[in-house]
Amino acid sequence: MRKRVDSGSRFEKQIGFSRACRSGNVISVAGTAPVKDGETVCAGDLYGQTRYCLELSIRAIEEAGGTADDIVRTRIMLTDISRWEEAAKAHGERFSAIRPACTFVEVSRFIDEAWLVETEVDCVLTQE
Repeated sequence: MRKRVDSGSRFEKQIGFSRACRSGNVISVAGTAPVKDGETVCAGDLYGQTRYCLELSIRAIEEAGGTADDIVRTRIMLTDISRWEEAAKAHGERFSAIRPACTFVEVSRFIDEAWLVETEVDCVLTQE
């Protein structure tokens, strides 16, 4: 089974990607930026942007048939790694009970300079 979850982002068709893709019991969520209706949310607020990105990812996972409990790996990409604790706070609030494998990395920039973070999330659904 293969299922795509689209967000409606103008970049999906241009780049050729989906917000999330499920193949069998694996769901992968693409790099998720802090964007709503084409506008950056929580400008300048790394905690708020991270929280928003993670919630967008979880919604995509749910649309693909998974839950937050199925998340096995997250990646947090920051433009300023010295602010990692702000992003870690949002991640910890959401995932302290789940505790997926997690990586924080610094990148030089994103498509939009107002984005301070992008997240990626991977799931493995429990087979019953």
